[in-house]
Amino acid sequence: MISIKSDREIELMKHAGHINYLTHLEVLKNLKPGITTKALNDIAHKFILAHDCKPSFLKYNGYPASICISVNDEVVHGIPSKRKIKNGDVVSIDIGVEYKGYHSDSANTYIVGNTTKEIEDLVENTKKSLYEGLSVIKDGVKLSAIGKKIEDYAIEHNLGVVRELVGHGVGTSVHEDPDVPNYYTKDHTILKSGMVIAVEPMLNLGSEDIYECEDEWTIKTEDGLPSAHFEHTVLVTKDGYVILTGE
Repeated sequence: MISIKSDREIELMKHAGHINYLTHLEVLKNLKPGITTKALNDIAHKFILAHDCKPSFLKYNGYPASICISVNDEVVHGIPSKRKIKNGDVVSIDIGVEYKGYHSDSANTYIVGNTTKEIEDLVENTKKSLYEGLSVIKDGVKLSAIGKKIEDYAIEHNLGVVRELVGHGVGTSVHEDPDVPNYYTKDHTILKSGMVIAVEPMLNLGSEDIYECEDEWTIKTEDGLPSAHFEHTVLVTKDGYVILTGE
């Protein structure tokens, strides 16, 4: 069931979103060659707790860490470990924050050091595809319009659109109805003022094909080429949208 959030719920989610944003900044300050993904996870964990919040992902369906860190050909759900970040790595950071029972969800992809123009374009165009999707959001618009905008932009830039994983509603659970695909569907769901959704394009440099690793969490590209992931939690309004996971 799709829920419409009250003013009180929206305020709580705005706070969860703000702490999410600040956590991203804290992680980014420490993202450099030589640091382990576990160390980045621990920094995020401590920061979230220090701000009277909880990491939404920790123990969610058994997930063993506080944030997801996916590197290079890892699309999403990478589990932090002793792996060291290297120059040229493409690193996607996905963070969920809970405040007084309400959640926020946000992801950014960063290039550490130097890489190729092709990979720079992958990251930049994945970010732009997110804002293409957001641009159509307002009360009364079909939810499917979001996915169409993202898919059209990805195809225009020769990027593979991951189809097995989609955006979602956000509220008292980090994943709620409705699903928010990054491609066109015939879903007739209409966006309504007060809905809160996470829009999160996952685009691949090569094929859209993916597979799940033996850890039953990490998703990788089938062809081994890099992937990028950007996400914001947004509030649908009468005339547009408000990003809850920005400043």
